[in-house]
Amino acid sequence: MAFQGKKLINDPNEVVTEFIEGLVETYPCLQYLDGFPEVKVVLRADVSGATYDKVAVISGGGSGHEPAHAGFVGEGMLTAAICGDVFASPNVDSILAGIRAVTGPMGCLLIVKNYTGDRLNFGLAAEQAKSEGYKIETVIVGDDCALPPPRGIAGRRGLAGTVLVHKVAGAAAAAGLSLADVAAEANRASERVGTMGVALSVCTLPGRVTSDRLGQEKMELGLGIHGEPGAAVVDLQPVDVVVSHVLKQILSTETHYVTITRGSRVVLMINGLGATPLMELMIASGNAVHKMQLEHGLAVERVYTGSFMTSLDMAGFSISIMKVDQAILQRLDAPTKAPAWPVGVDGSHPPAKIPVPIPPSRSTKSDEALSRPKVLNQLGYLLEAAIEAAANAVVNLRDDLNGWDSKVGDGDCGSTMFKGAMAILEDLKKYYPLNDAAETVNEIGSSVKIMGGTSGIIYNIFCKAAYAKLKENTAPVVISRQWADALDAAIAAVSKYGGARAGYRTLLDALIPASAVLRERLDAGDDPSTAFLLSSEAALSGAESTKHMQAQAGRSSYVSGEILATVPDPGAMAAASWYRAAALAVKEKCQIS
Repeated sequence: MAFQGKKLINDPNEVVTEFIEGLVETYPCLQYLDGFPEVKVVLRADVSGATYDKVAVISGGGSGHEPAHAGFVGEGMLTAAICGDVFASPNVDSILAGIRAVTGPMGCLLIVKNYTGDRLNFGLAAEQAKSEGYKIETVIVGDDCALPPPRGIAGRRGLAGTVLVHKVAGAAAAAGLSLADVAAEANRASERVGTMGVALSVCTLPGRVTSDRLGQEKMELGLGIHGEPGAAVVDLQPVDVVVSHVLKQILSTETHYVTITRGSRVVLMINGLGATPLMELMIASGNAVHKMQLEHGLAVERVYTGSFMTSLDMAGFSISIMKVDQAILQRLDAPTKAPAWPVGVDGSHPPAKIPVPIPPSRSTKSDEALSRPKVLNQLGYLLEAAIEAAANAVVNLRDDLNGWDSKVGDGDCGSTMFKGAMAILEDLKKYYPLNDAAETVNEIGSSVKIMGGTSGIIYNIFCKAAYAKLKENTAPVVISRQWADALDAAIAAVSKYGGARAGYRTLLDALIPASAVLRERLDAGDDPSTAFLLSSEAALSGAESTKHMQAQAGRSSYVSGEILATVPDPGAMAAASWYRAAALAVKEKCQIS
């Protein structure tokens, strides 16, 4: 039976805030941005973005994995860590605040664990930061070796091996390398590490009941760091049997998750999941080293044993193995002041709080520049018509979208899109600087954040990427090919951070054909409004064609092909509908004028 978990806390909703406050009081080398409750960023006390002359290295994710990620902030490792709520991705505002606080002219590397929420939120923050002039690179870490190669785009989960990537990247940045070189070293480290976890218990979230998924005599193999079910539940086994199984899984020649063969030089990390005594971790460590040397023929160069990336109070451990050479060992051995690596504490105690930085792009724009102009030029006239038509099309499609989504998703696609469309219509009347194409697209991205969830992030990324592309144009007039370039950039950004491509049964299956036809017709000499209209027909055809696709992204990937064949993808239909409505409105206005 389930029971209320015991926790030494105050308010379950304040655990992350209070953890950070205690952390910075304990380690004088750390500070936090004074932006609670929304902005939860821990950063080096000795770094200011305005003067920092090395590459900033930022990571983060949901809290509950302490000491990751905030405990690895320090000279020689992370420059800042972004803390989400317990097991929840950090929000875009927190990530942007962290980037602005510590990133100087050398740029910033974001190290992101491979979870959809983390990819999307860090991805949108990266696009926004780029539009503000920051140099940004991103490395996605997916070191999970527990499950067979997945179908679709979810990919391997990011686990404790991410900490080793933090160390390599942080040392490379401290050595003064360029952003491209730091990213290259982090990518190389990421590709060489594999991890698998085992657990004797399920973790208890603050204020929640404890699950009884595992009985007294059972253990779970291959679970994730958020307590999600693993590959198998088996009878409790001695640790040497467990270690043998995990090592064979990581080093399997069938999955080829890591290219480690006999004779390879490796480092080993035995990572406690939160409630495992150090004695048990050391027993696992000793068994693992012995088996790696004698049974697998590996040269174990370094052993790291302790709690690096936990799962609250979960009993169990994970094993990470990284293939190394002398260059990687040099990075792992480089000095660091990150408290959880661990290191000693020294130095005077600076103020614990510093202000949240103001985004440069906002601080330099006047209120007038970000408000609706009193007189619309030709561009503003067309944009107003297109935006209004597109938003109304989504409003009118709400029930159909919900109906389709009830069969292949969670039934709220229409309601979610409706919320965003209504926000656009409201903001259109007041705020959009319609005579400025780039800024108008940027403001649409701000409006759609109200949708929340995956849709809100995806459309925000879409708009931010298009905005960044349009901003490259210094001429007062935006020509049709620049709109086509912006559409391509937006599609590329959504694909990059969401992971979807053509044929995955997503909104891209409407927008990719539209983009192709738009360029084809412009190259053929069609006038822009006609090219836009013809491309919108391709968008509708592409959306309808999703009936014949096997979903490889989102909740639809869990639905049978028979059910999927009865309805189109709701997200694709929504995209096709607003795109078509905008094209019709532009064509009509061009004919009138």
